[in-house]
Amino acid sequence: MITHILATCLSLVAFLGGLRLMRSGFERMAEGRLARLLRTAASTPTRGILTGAVSTALLQSSGAVTAITVGLVAAGSLDFASGLGLVLGANVGTTVTPQLLNLNLWGIVLPALATGLMLSLSPSLKRRPLGEGLVGFSCLFIALQALTAALRPLATAPFFHEALATAGRQILWAALAGCALSALVQSSTATTLIAMALAGGHMIPLEGGIAIALGANVGTCLTSVIAAIGTPRPAQRIALAHVLLNAMGVAVFLPVLHPFASAVSAVSPSPGQAVANANTAFNAICTLAAWPFTRPFARLLTWMLPDARKA
Repeated sequence: MITHILATCLSLVAFLGGLRLMRSGFERMAEGRLARLLRTAASTPTRGILTGAVSTALLQSSGAVTAITVGLVAAGSLDFASGLGLVLGANVGTTVTPQLLNLNLWGIVLPALATGLMLSLSPSLKRRPLGEGLVGFSCLFIALQALTAALRPLATAPFFHEALATAGRQILWAALAGCALSALVQSSTATTLIAMALAGGHMIPLEGGIAIALGANVGTCLTSVIAAIGTPRPAQRIALAHVLLNAMGVAVFLPVLHPFASAVSAVSPSPGQAVANANTAFNAICTLAAWPFTRPFARLLTWMLPDARKA
């Protein structure tokens, strides 16, 4: 049992380390250019949604995109409605990694790891961020496979099995657990991948895995809340919008989670894939539902969080 617990912990550390390395490398590649790109491309809420989705899919860090958006709105370089579009798009873009890692990528992971190591050790400083990104992605995939394998025997232990079964049966508690874990590790992607591993190994019911993934979307809002501390009102509204959009989406989906899970599982080959598909569908539906009302929603947030009165 101790061996299985140690293997799970090591796999989780490698998993989170790979995720951080991948994000760090890709963010350094875009350093200095991402803010200019977001400011230029997100001139309207619709373009903001598309820009936020693409940039987050490439960087795999909705937190980075949201934090930069808060900074741009605070500086007056981006209007509030367009910044809101970026946040909506970022929610969709962050679902790409769970979908990608659920594929059988062994054929490209090892070459990517070798290439990444060579680039990381390259004398050219410009090539190193790409190398780190490739190494991080490869480690992330390998660690996810190790984590799935390590969790499977551990789940047979009575105390662990009972804890997982309880979390799977109590949908609200599962969503709260996903929210807390995502806030703790500052990554909805990591939390979703763990939920995929648990559901894919039949350690928790599919509904529990989906609830954890949905809750993770709320927990990751902590990044934007922290980034907005001490900023002007428009930037604080971006953080409030991020929290409200995800929280309202989860509140709408949880009561219909069982039919939603049934619909997703009908088109998914495995429970792990079903969790990934549910997460993508949830974010896409929430974004599409909010899209036509971006500017009215911006006015509502302005009413909820008005400009501070000058003395």
